[in-house]
Amino acid sequence: MLEKITSPRDLGEIKREDLPALAEEIRAKIIDSVAKNGGHLSANLGAVELTIALHRVFSSPDDTVVFDVGHQSYAHKLLTGRYDRFDTLRQSGSLSGFTNRDESPYDAVTAGHSGPSISVALGIARAKKYRGDETYTVAVAGDGSFTNGMIFEALNNCSGQGLRLIIVLNDNEMLISEAVGGFSRHLSRIRTSERYFAFKCGLKRFFSKIPLVGGALVRGARRVKEAVRRLFLNTNMFEALGIEYLGPVDGNDIFKVISVLEEAKTRDEIVLVHVKTKKGLGYAPAEREPEKYHFTPPFDPETGVETRGGTFSATVSETLCRLGEEDEKIVAVTAAMPGGTGLSEFASLYPDRFFDVGIAEEHAASFCGGLALGGMRPFCAVYSTFAQRIYDQVFHDAALQRAPVTFLFSHAGLVPGDGVTHQGIFDAAIFPSIPTVAVFSPDSREELGRLIAEPCGGGPRIIRYPKGGEFDYPREKFVETAPGVGVFNGGARIMIVTYGRVTAAAYDAADLLSPVLSVGVVRFLRIAPLDRDALLGATAGAETVYFLEEGIERGGFAEAAAAALAESGYRGKVLVHAVDGDFPPHGDLGFLFEKYGFTSDAIARRILAGR
Repeated sequence: MLEKITSPRDLGEIKREDLPALAEEIRAKIIDSVAKNGGHLSANLGAVELTIALHRVFSSPDDTVVFDVGHQSYAHKLLTGRYDRFDTLRQSGSLSGFTNRDESPYDAVTAGHSGPSISVALGIARAKKYRGDETYTVAVAGDGSFTNGMIFEALNNCSGQGLRLIIVLNDNEMLISEAVGGFSRHLSRIRTSERYFAFKCGLKRFFSKIPLVGGALVRGARRVKEAVRRLFLNTNMFEALGIEYLGPVDGNDIFKVISVLEEAKTRDEIVLVHVKTKKGLGYAPAEREPEKYHFTPPFDPETGVETRGGTFSATVSETLCRLGEEDEKIVAVTAAMPGGTGLSEFASLYPDRFFDVGIAEEHAASFCGGLALGGMRPFCAVYSTFAQRIYDQVFHDAALQRAPVTFLFSHAGLVPGDGVTHQGIFDAAIFPSIPTVAVFSPDSREELGRLIAEPCGGGPRIIRYPKGGEFDYPREKFVETAPGVGVFNGGARIMIVTYGRVTAAAYDAADLLSPVLSVGVVRFLRIAPLDRDALLGATAGAETVYFLEEGIERGGFAEAAAAALAESGYRGKVLVHAVDGDFPPHGDLGFLFEKYGFTSDAIARRILAGR
């Protein structure tokens, strides 16, 4: 059935009793494609029936469906004409791993960060009402997203709007990692009302079948039910905010989800529909360990995902676990990503000193500021792309207080697979503008471990490192000319100034050019504040200085260093090579390095062309 579906309209041609079989086809296709290419597995497997129901009840793209983050959008892609390309999921030039406006008219937003769905959907619904458009807008958000403060800002603005907006809370009881916080406990209490909801829907169906007076009886029963509930039962959080609440229902029962969504369409106000889904459903290893299969590299479906060592995240884990044993003041904090940031083992060994605050990066940063002011040694681990949210907290609650917080920015630089929303190319341009903040970018696991072990000092520091492992090159050929500054072939006519893992490509480019040009390399460990004296000393006498940065050009290290060189009166040629004016697409790391010229061959060609 699945390969015959070219748009959601084709769902109407499938018999109702065949929908569960379609769900299993979709599930099998998702497992096969993610095993081949890597991707987000657990959440997508759990949301299959929900997605079928959404496209059965609503008429996309006229009815707008907004997926929060996009972790659960694979079934949506398969039902909206992308079956024939799904085997190339997350590969360069093909389907994104998230919803993407440039990919399909059925993707209402380009997504990848948690929290904005209800705000965006509320804006779309308000614009529709202004235009007289009576189609629906649906926001689909997981319970993990509901730990994000932006969700509650949006919910607080929903009351009394009179919009055709339906919010679907996809509750898989796991968030991304183990459920944390008061919201999770609140959902646990709400889940106990499922039998009550089933009884209410059954009573409505019974009254509706009564000729002539059925509709009036349903409306009357609803008013009585609401009065009784207000008298004897507690109002849940959503109803307290003025949002009509339906659920919870079994989100893996297609027919129950269809029923509750059709019920939601009969209401005149914004409605929140609460569905319960099972993360990883249909693939036993993902059901047993849903966090492990939240995101996976390619794997053998017969054996499952194997744990990989030799990564920067593994070094974070090893170092913090060792330091935690030596110093009881060390605490680790993350925003729902203990596995991805390397904190899972620390959490297991020192549960009283590990805090997963949910998808609340802003709170995590300020919380760490308070921990530091209270005498602890906090390490706050987030992905670089999500660190973009915490600028104000780093400024106000860490730097301004001179709080010794270490921020660990994983997945810095170009990130394979996930595309435009997950590239870690902006942090090196954003955070150096804050006084007292030191930014480090190690290019080896040894450097990373040593930095983590060093005391933080009189203010916050950021240690940024890429996804995966280090690149090999002869580091022993670099001479330390200043703390954290290594120079290869000092005094050369052309000096490449760089940092992080692209140092390997810079060295290889210098080696390639050695028969025809004298090329040296300067590698910085600390990229902010810039060590101007070390820069001027390492480039003295060079005819050309070539700044190489695996990050955004505007406001980045390369631009700042080039400006410092110009201010010093340098009269030679200055070249800047970084990512500029672009949102890098998805694709493997080789593709991204080729696209932005970060291979040794491309660097050598640019030097030859620009000297």
